[in-house]
Amino acid sequence: MKITEAVFLEVFEKFKNTVYAVAFNYVRKADDAADLEQDVFLKLLRCETEFESEDHIKAWLIRVSINLCKNHLRDRSYLSDAPLSEEIAVAEEETPGDLFRFVLALPEKYRVPLHLFYYEDYSVRQIAEVTGLPEATVKIRLKRGREKLGKSLRKEDWF
Repeated sequence: MKITEAVFLEVFEKFKNTVYAVAFNYVRKADDAADLEQDVFLKLLRCETEFESEDHIKAWLIRVSINLCKNHLRDRSYLSDAPLSEEIAVAEEETPGDLFRFVLALPEKYRVPLHLFYYEDYSVRQIAEVTGLPEATVKIRLKRGREKLGKSLRKEDWF
């Protein structure tokens, strides 16, 4: 499947929230996540790759999102003086549920696999392929992420 204007618009509508969510899980700032989302879709628009299916496009979008986020985080010029709590408050308005606040508090290595597993319905194998991690590492990070999330929720008397 070649990326034509019609295919691009369809893919954009279908996966824009996924790309934004992956970016936000990495950078934890709404404005930065929106900028990165645009960068990902610009790359798709300019992409010459022949895609096999929609799943292939989705995996490509997530992989590019992760790579751009990692590059963004390496660049220290993005840092602002705004406290993180204000940024999370903006994100909470956009994302329903208090659980999201607890997920955002997790370290990135747990946050991203949990998001891909629970929100994007990716299997452990698919997460491993997209992130470049061994399947065993993904399983461990999912397990430890759930444990950390459970501890946080118990501290807040959710259980």
